[in-house]
Amino acid sequence: MSGKETLTGAQALIRALEKESVEVMFGLPGGCILPAYDPLLTSSIRHILVRHEQGAGHMAEGYAHVTGRPGVAMVTSGPAATNMVTPLCDAYMDSVPMVCITGQVSTTAIGTDAFQECDTVGITRSVTKHNELVMRADDIPMAIRQAFHIATTGRPGPVLVDLPKDVLQNTMTWHWPSDDEVSDSMPGYKPNTKGHPRMIKEAAKLILQSERPLLYLGGGVLKARAAEVVRELAELTQIPVVTTLMARGAFPDDHPLCLGMPGMHGNATAVTAMQKSDLLIALGARFDDRVTGKVAAFAPEAKIIHVDIDPAEQGKVRRPDVPIVGDCRLVVIEILKAIRELLDGGDKQADISTWRSRVSGWQEQFPLHYEKMELGDALKPQFCLEKIRDGAPEGTIVCSGVGQHQMWTSQYWNFTEPYTWVNSGGLGTMGFSVPAAIGAKVGRPDRTVWAIDGDGCFQMTAQELITASTENIPVKIGILNNSYLGMVRQWQEMFYGERYSEVNLGGGIPDYVKWAEAMGCVGIRVEAPEEVESAIDKANSINDRPVVVEFRVDEMEKVFPMVPAGASNDDVILHPAQNDKREYLR
Repeated sequence: MSGKETLTGAQALIRALEKESVEVMFGLPGGCILPAYDPLLTSSIRHILVRHEQGAGHMAEGYAHVTGRPGVAMVTSGPAATNMVTPLCDAYMDSVPMVCITGQVSTTAIGTDAFQECDTVGITRSVTKHNELVMRADDIPMAIRQAFHIATTGRPGPVLVDLPKDVLQNTMTWHWPSDDEVSDSMPGYKPNTKGHPRMIKEAAKLILQSERPLLYLGGGVLKARAAEVVRELAELTQIPVVTTLMARGAFPDDHPLCLGMPGMHGNATAVTAMQKSDLLIALGARFDDRVTGKVAAFAPEAKIIHVDIDPAEQGKVRRPDVPIVGDCRLVVIEILKAIRELLDGGDKQADISTWRSRVSGWQEQFPLHYEKMELGDALKPQFCLEKIRDGAPEGTIVCSGVGQHQMWTSQYWNFTEPYTWVNSGGLGTMGFSVPAAIGAKVGRPDRTVWAIDGDGCFQMTAQELITASTENIPVKIGILNNSYLGMVRQWQEMFYGERYSEVNLGGGIPDYVKWAEAMGCVGIRVEAPEEVESAIDKANSINDRPVVVEFRVDEMEKVFPMVPAGASNDDVILHPAQNDKREYLR
């Protein structure tokens, strides 16, 4: 390729994306980004036309969650850019690699309040890992190279590149920056990946000395592709494991060392094990408030080993005894080496058999529980999830929206492999599920993808099923329809004296079957337990278009266990049927 080739900025942009091995992008054209859509006609990149810009962002996230590659979204200026703020913030909170390209008014019009102008860089500065307004066509290749490098290295996250219309129209001399040029252009960006050798040795000693250790896995284990080495560490030491909402699948639920999910709606064993441990080995976790509960009362006897690639996480919530800044996979490999060296040198691991037995007792006494249905009872959402789970083909990817259905899905699905769980953790974005499932199916077309949604979440982004229908993306949507904003209703029942303020979504409106059919999907309604399995079997058998299954579920069902906001994890609220066993948790 001649170094003197002349291209427009738009052509350079598309070529740069191709050079970054982008296979698909999600977007919606408009005036300022229009020049970039013309060279797409002859590009190898598949473009998926969304119905709302927020959908493009969540599709890019879903794609990134399941592939590990950065998701790419491209939209125009002004309201299109502001519609991207929610998915950018969502990706930022959950460390999802994503590159967003936005159009901008021409450089001569910036600052004049031109039509569809907004300060995109200013607006998105706090919700991106990096953002940049490119003012010259010649700078586009470097900006794109930097964007992908920053999005995928260190702690992953979203990067935004803002491109004025005249910059896309102007010509430039093509040049593809080398790795050294990219590195030299960002002298201050040097993510630490290895971990400090002295801290790693200290961690190994502490692990062997502990009598009540617990492996506390966060989403960073998945981002670092560290699941395999973390399992090796658990099996070498026989230390029990908890997996946070963002780490579901990082350690198999069917493994004898797995305790499941801790946190506000975690199971009683995982929550209590954290409280009673004497050592928390936090790998890629950030001590989120939904996990710790009241911080001052969290794991009061535990020392902390904290492994995280982001130095800003060290000591942010809980001061670690052994802080290790580095890539989770590389650090765990070194911790394994250090432990084996200590064992080979004659050191012995403390006896943790009593701890293991105690934890096993909690598991026996406090399984997840819901009231079984009798003839004429309302359909239980947990039952529906168990049946979807049991009928799902091996390797199924499950996505969720946010609320009760998210917690039930995380609780009742059996996650046995990484990258099969896609949800909005940190930001808690309603409307995430449908577009994220579409992005996940695009990223892994070989997998069945189920989205579990609530009726409140579904109504926010359901229009993207039109995208799925027209683009032949056969996702499956299960709506747990309780006619309420369920989690809000649960809080109002438990903490606001059953004063239900603005949570009823209107009973039988809309008709979800008709809505699904109007969007080109198959629509199925389930109202009784005996209808559940056949409806799921039918949904799983349809693979040429999207399917929406509406489950009319018990509107008063609540998620248990539950730690009230601001309370100690010791104050976990169990299902009423288990309250007489509380003494076993002491």
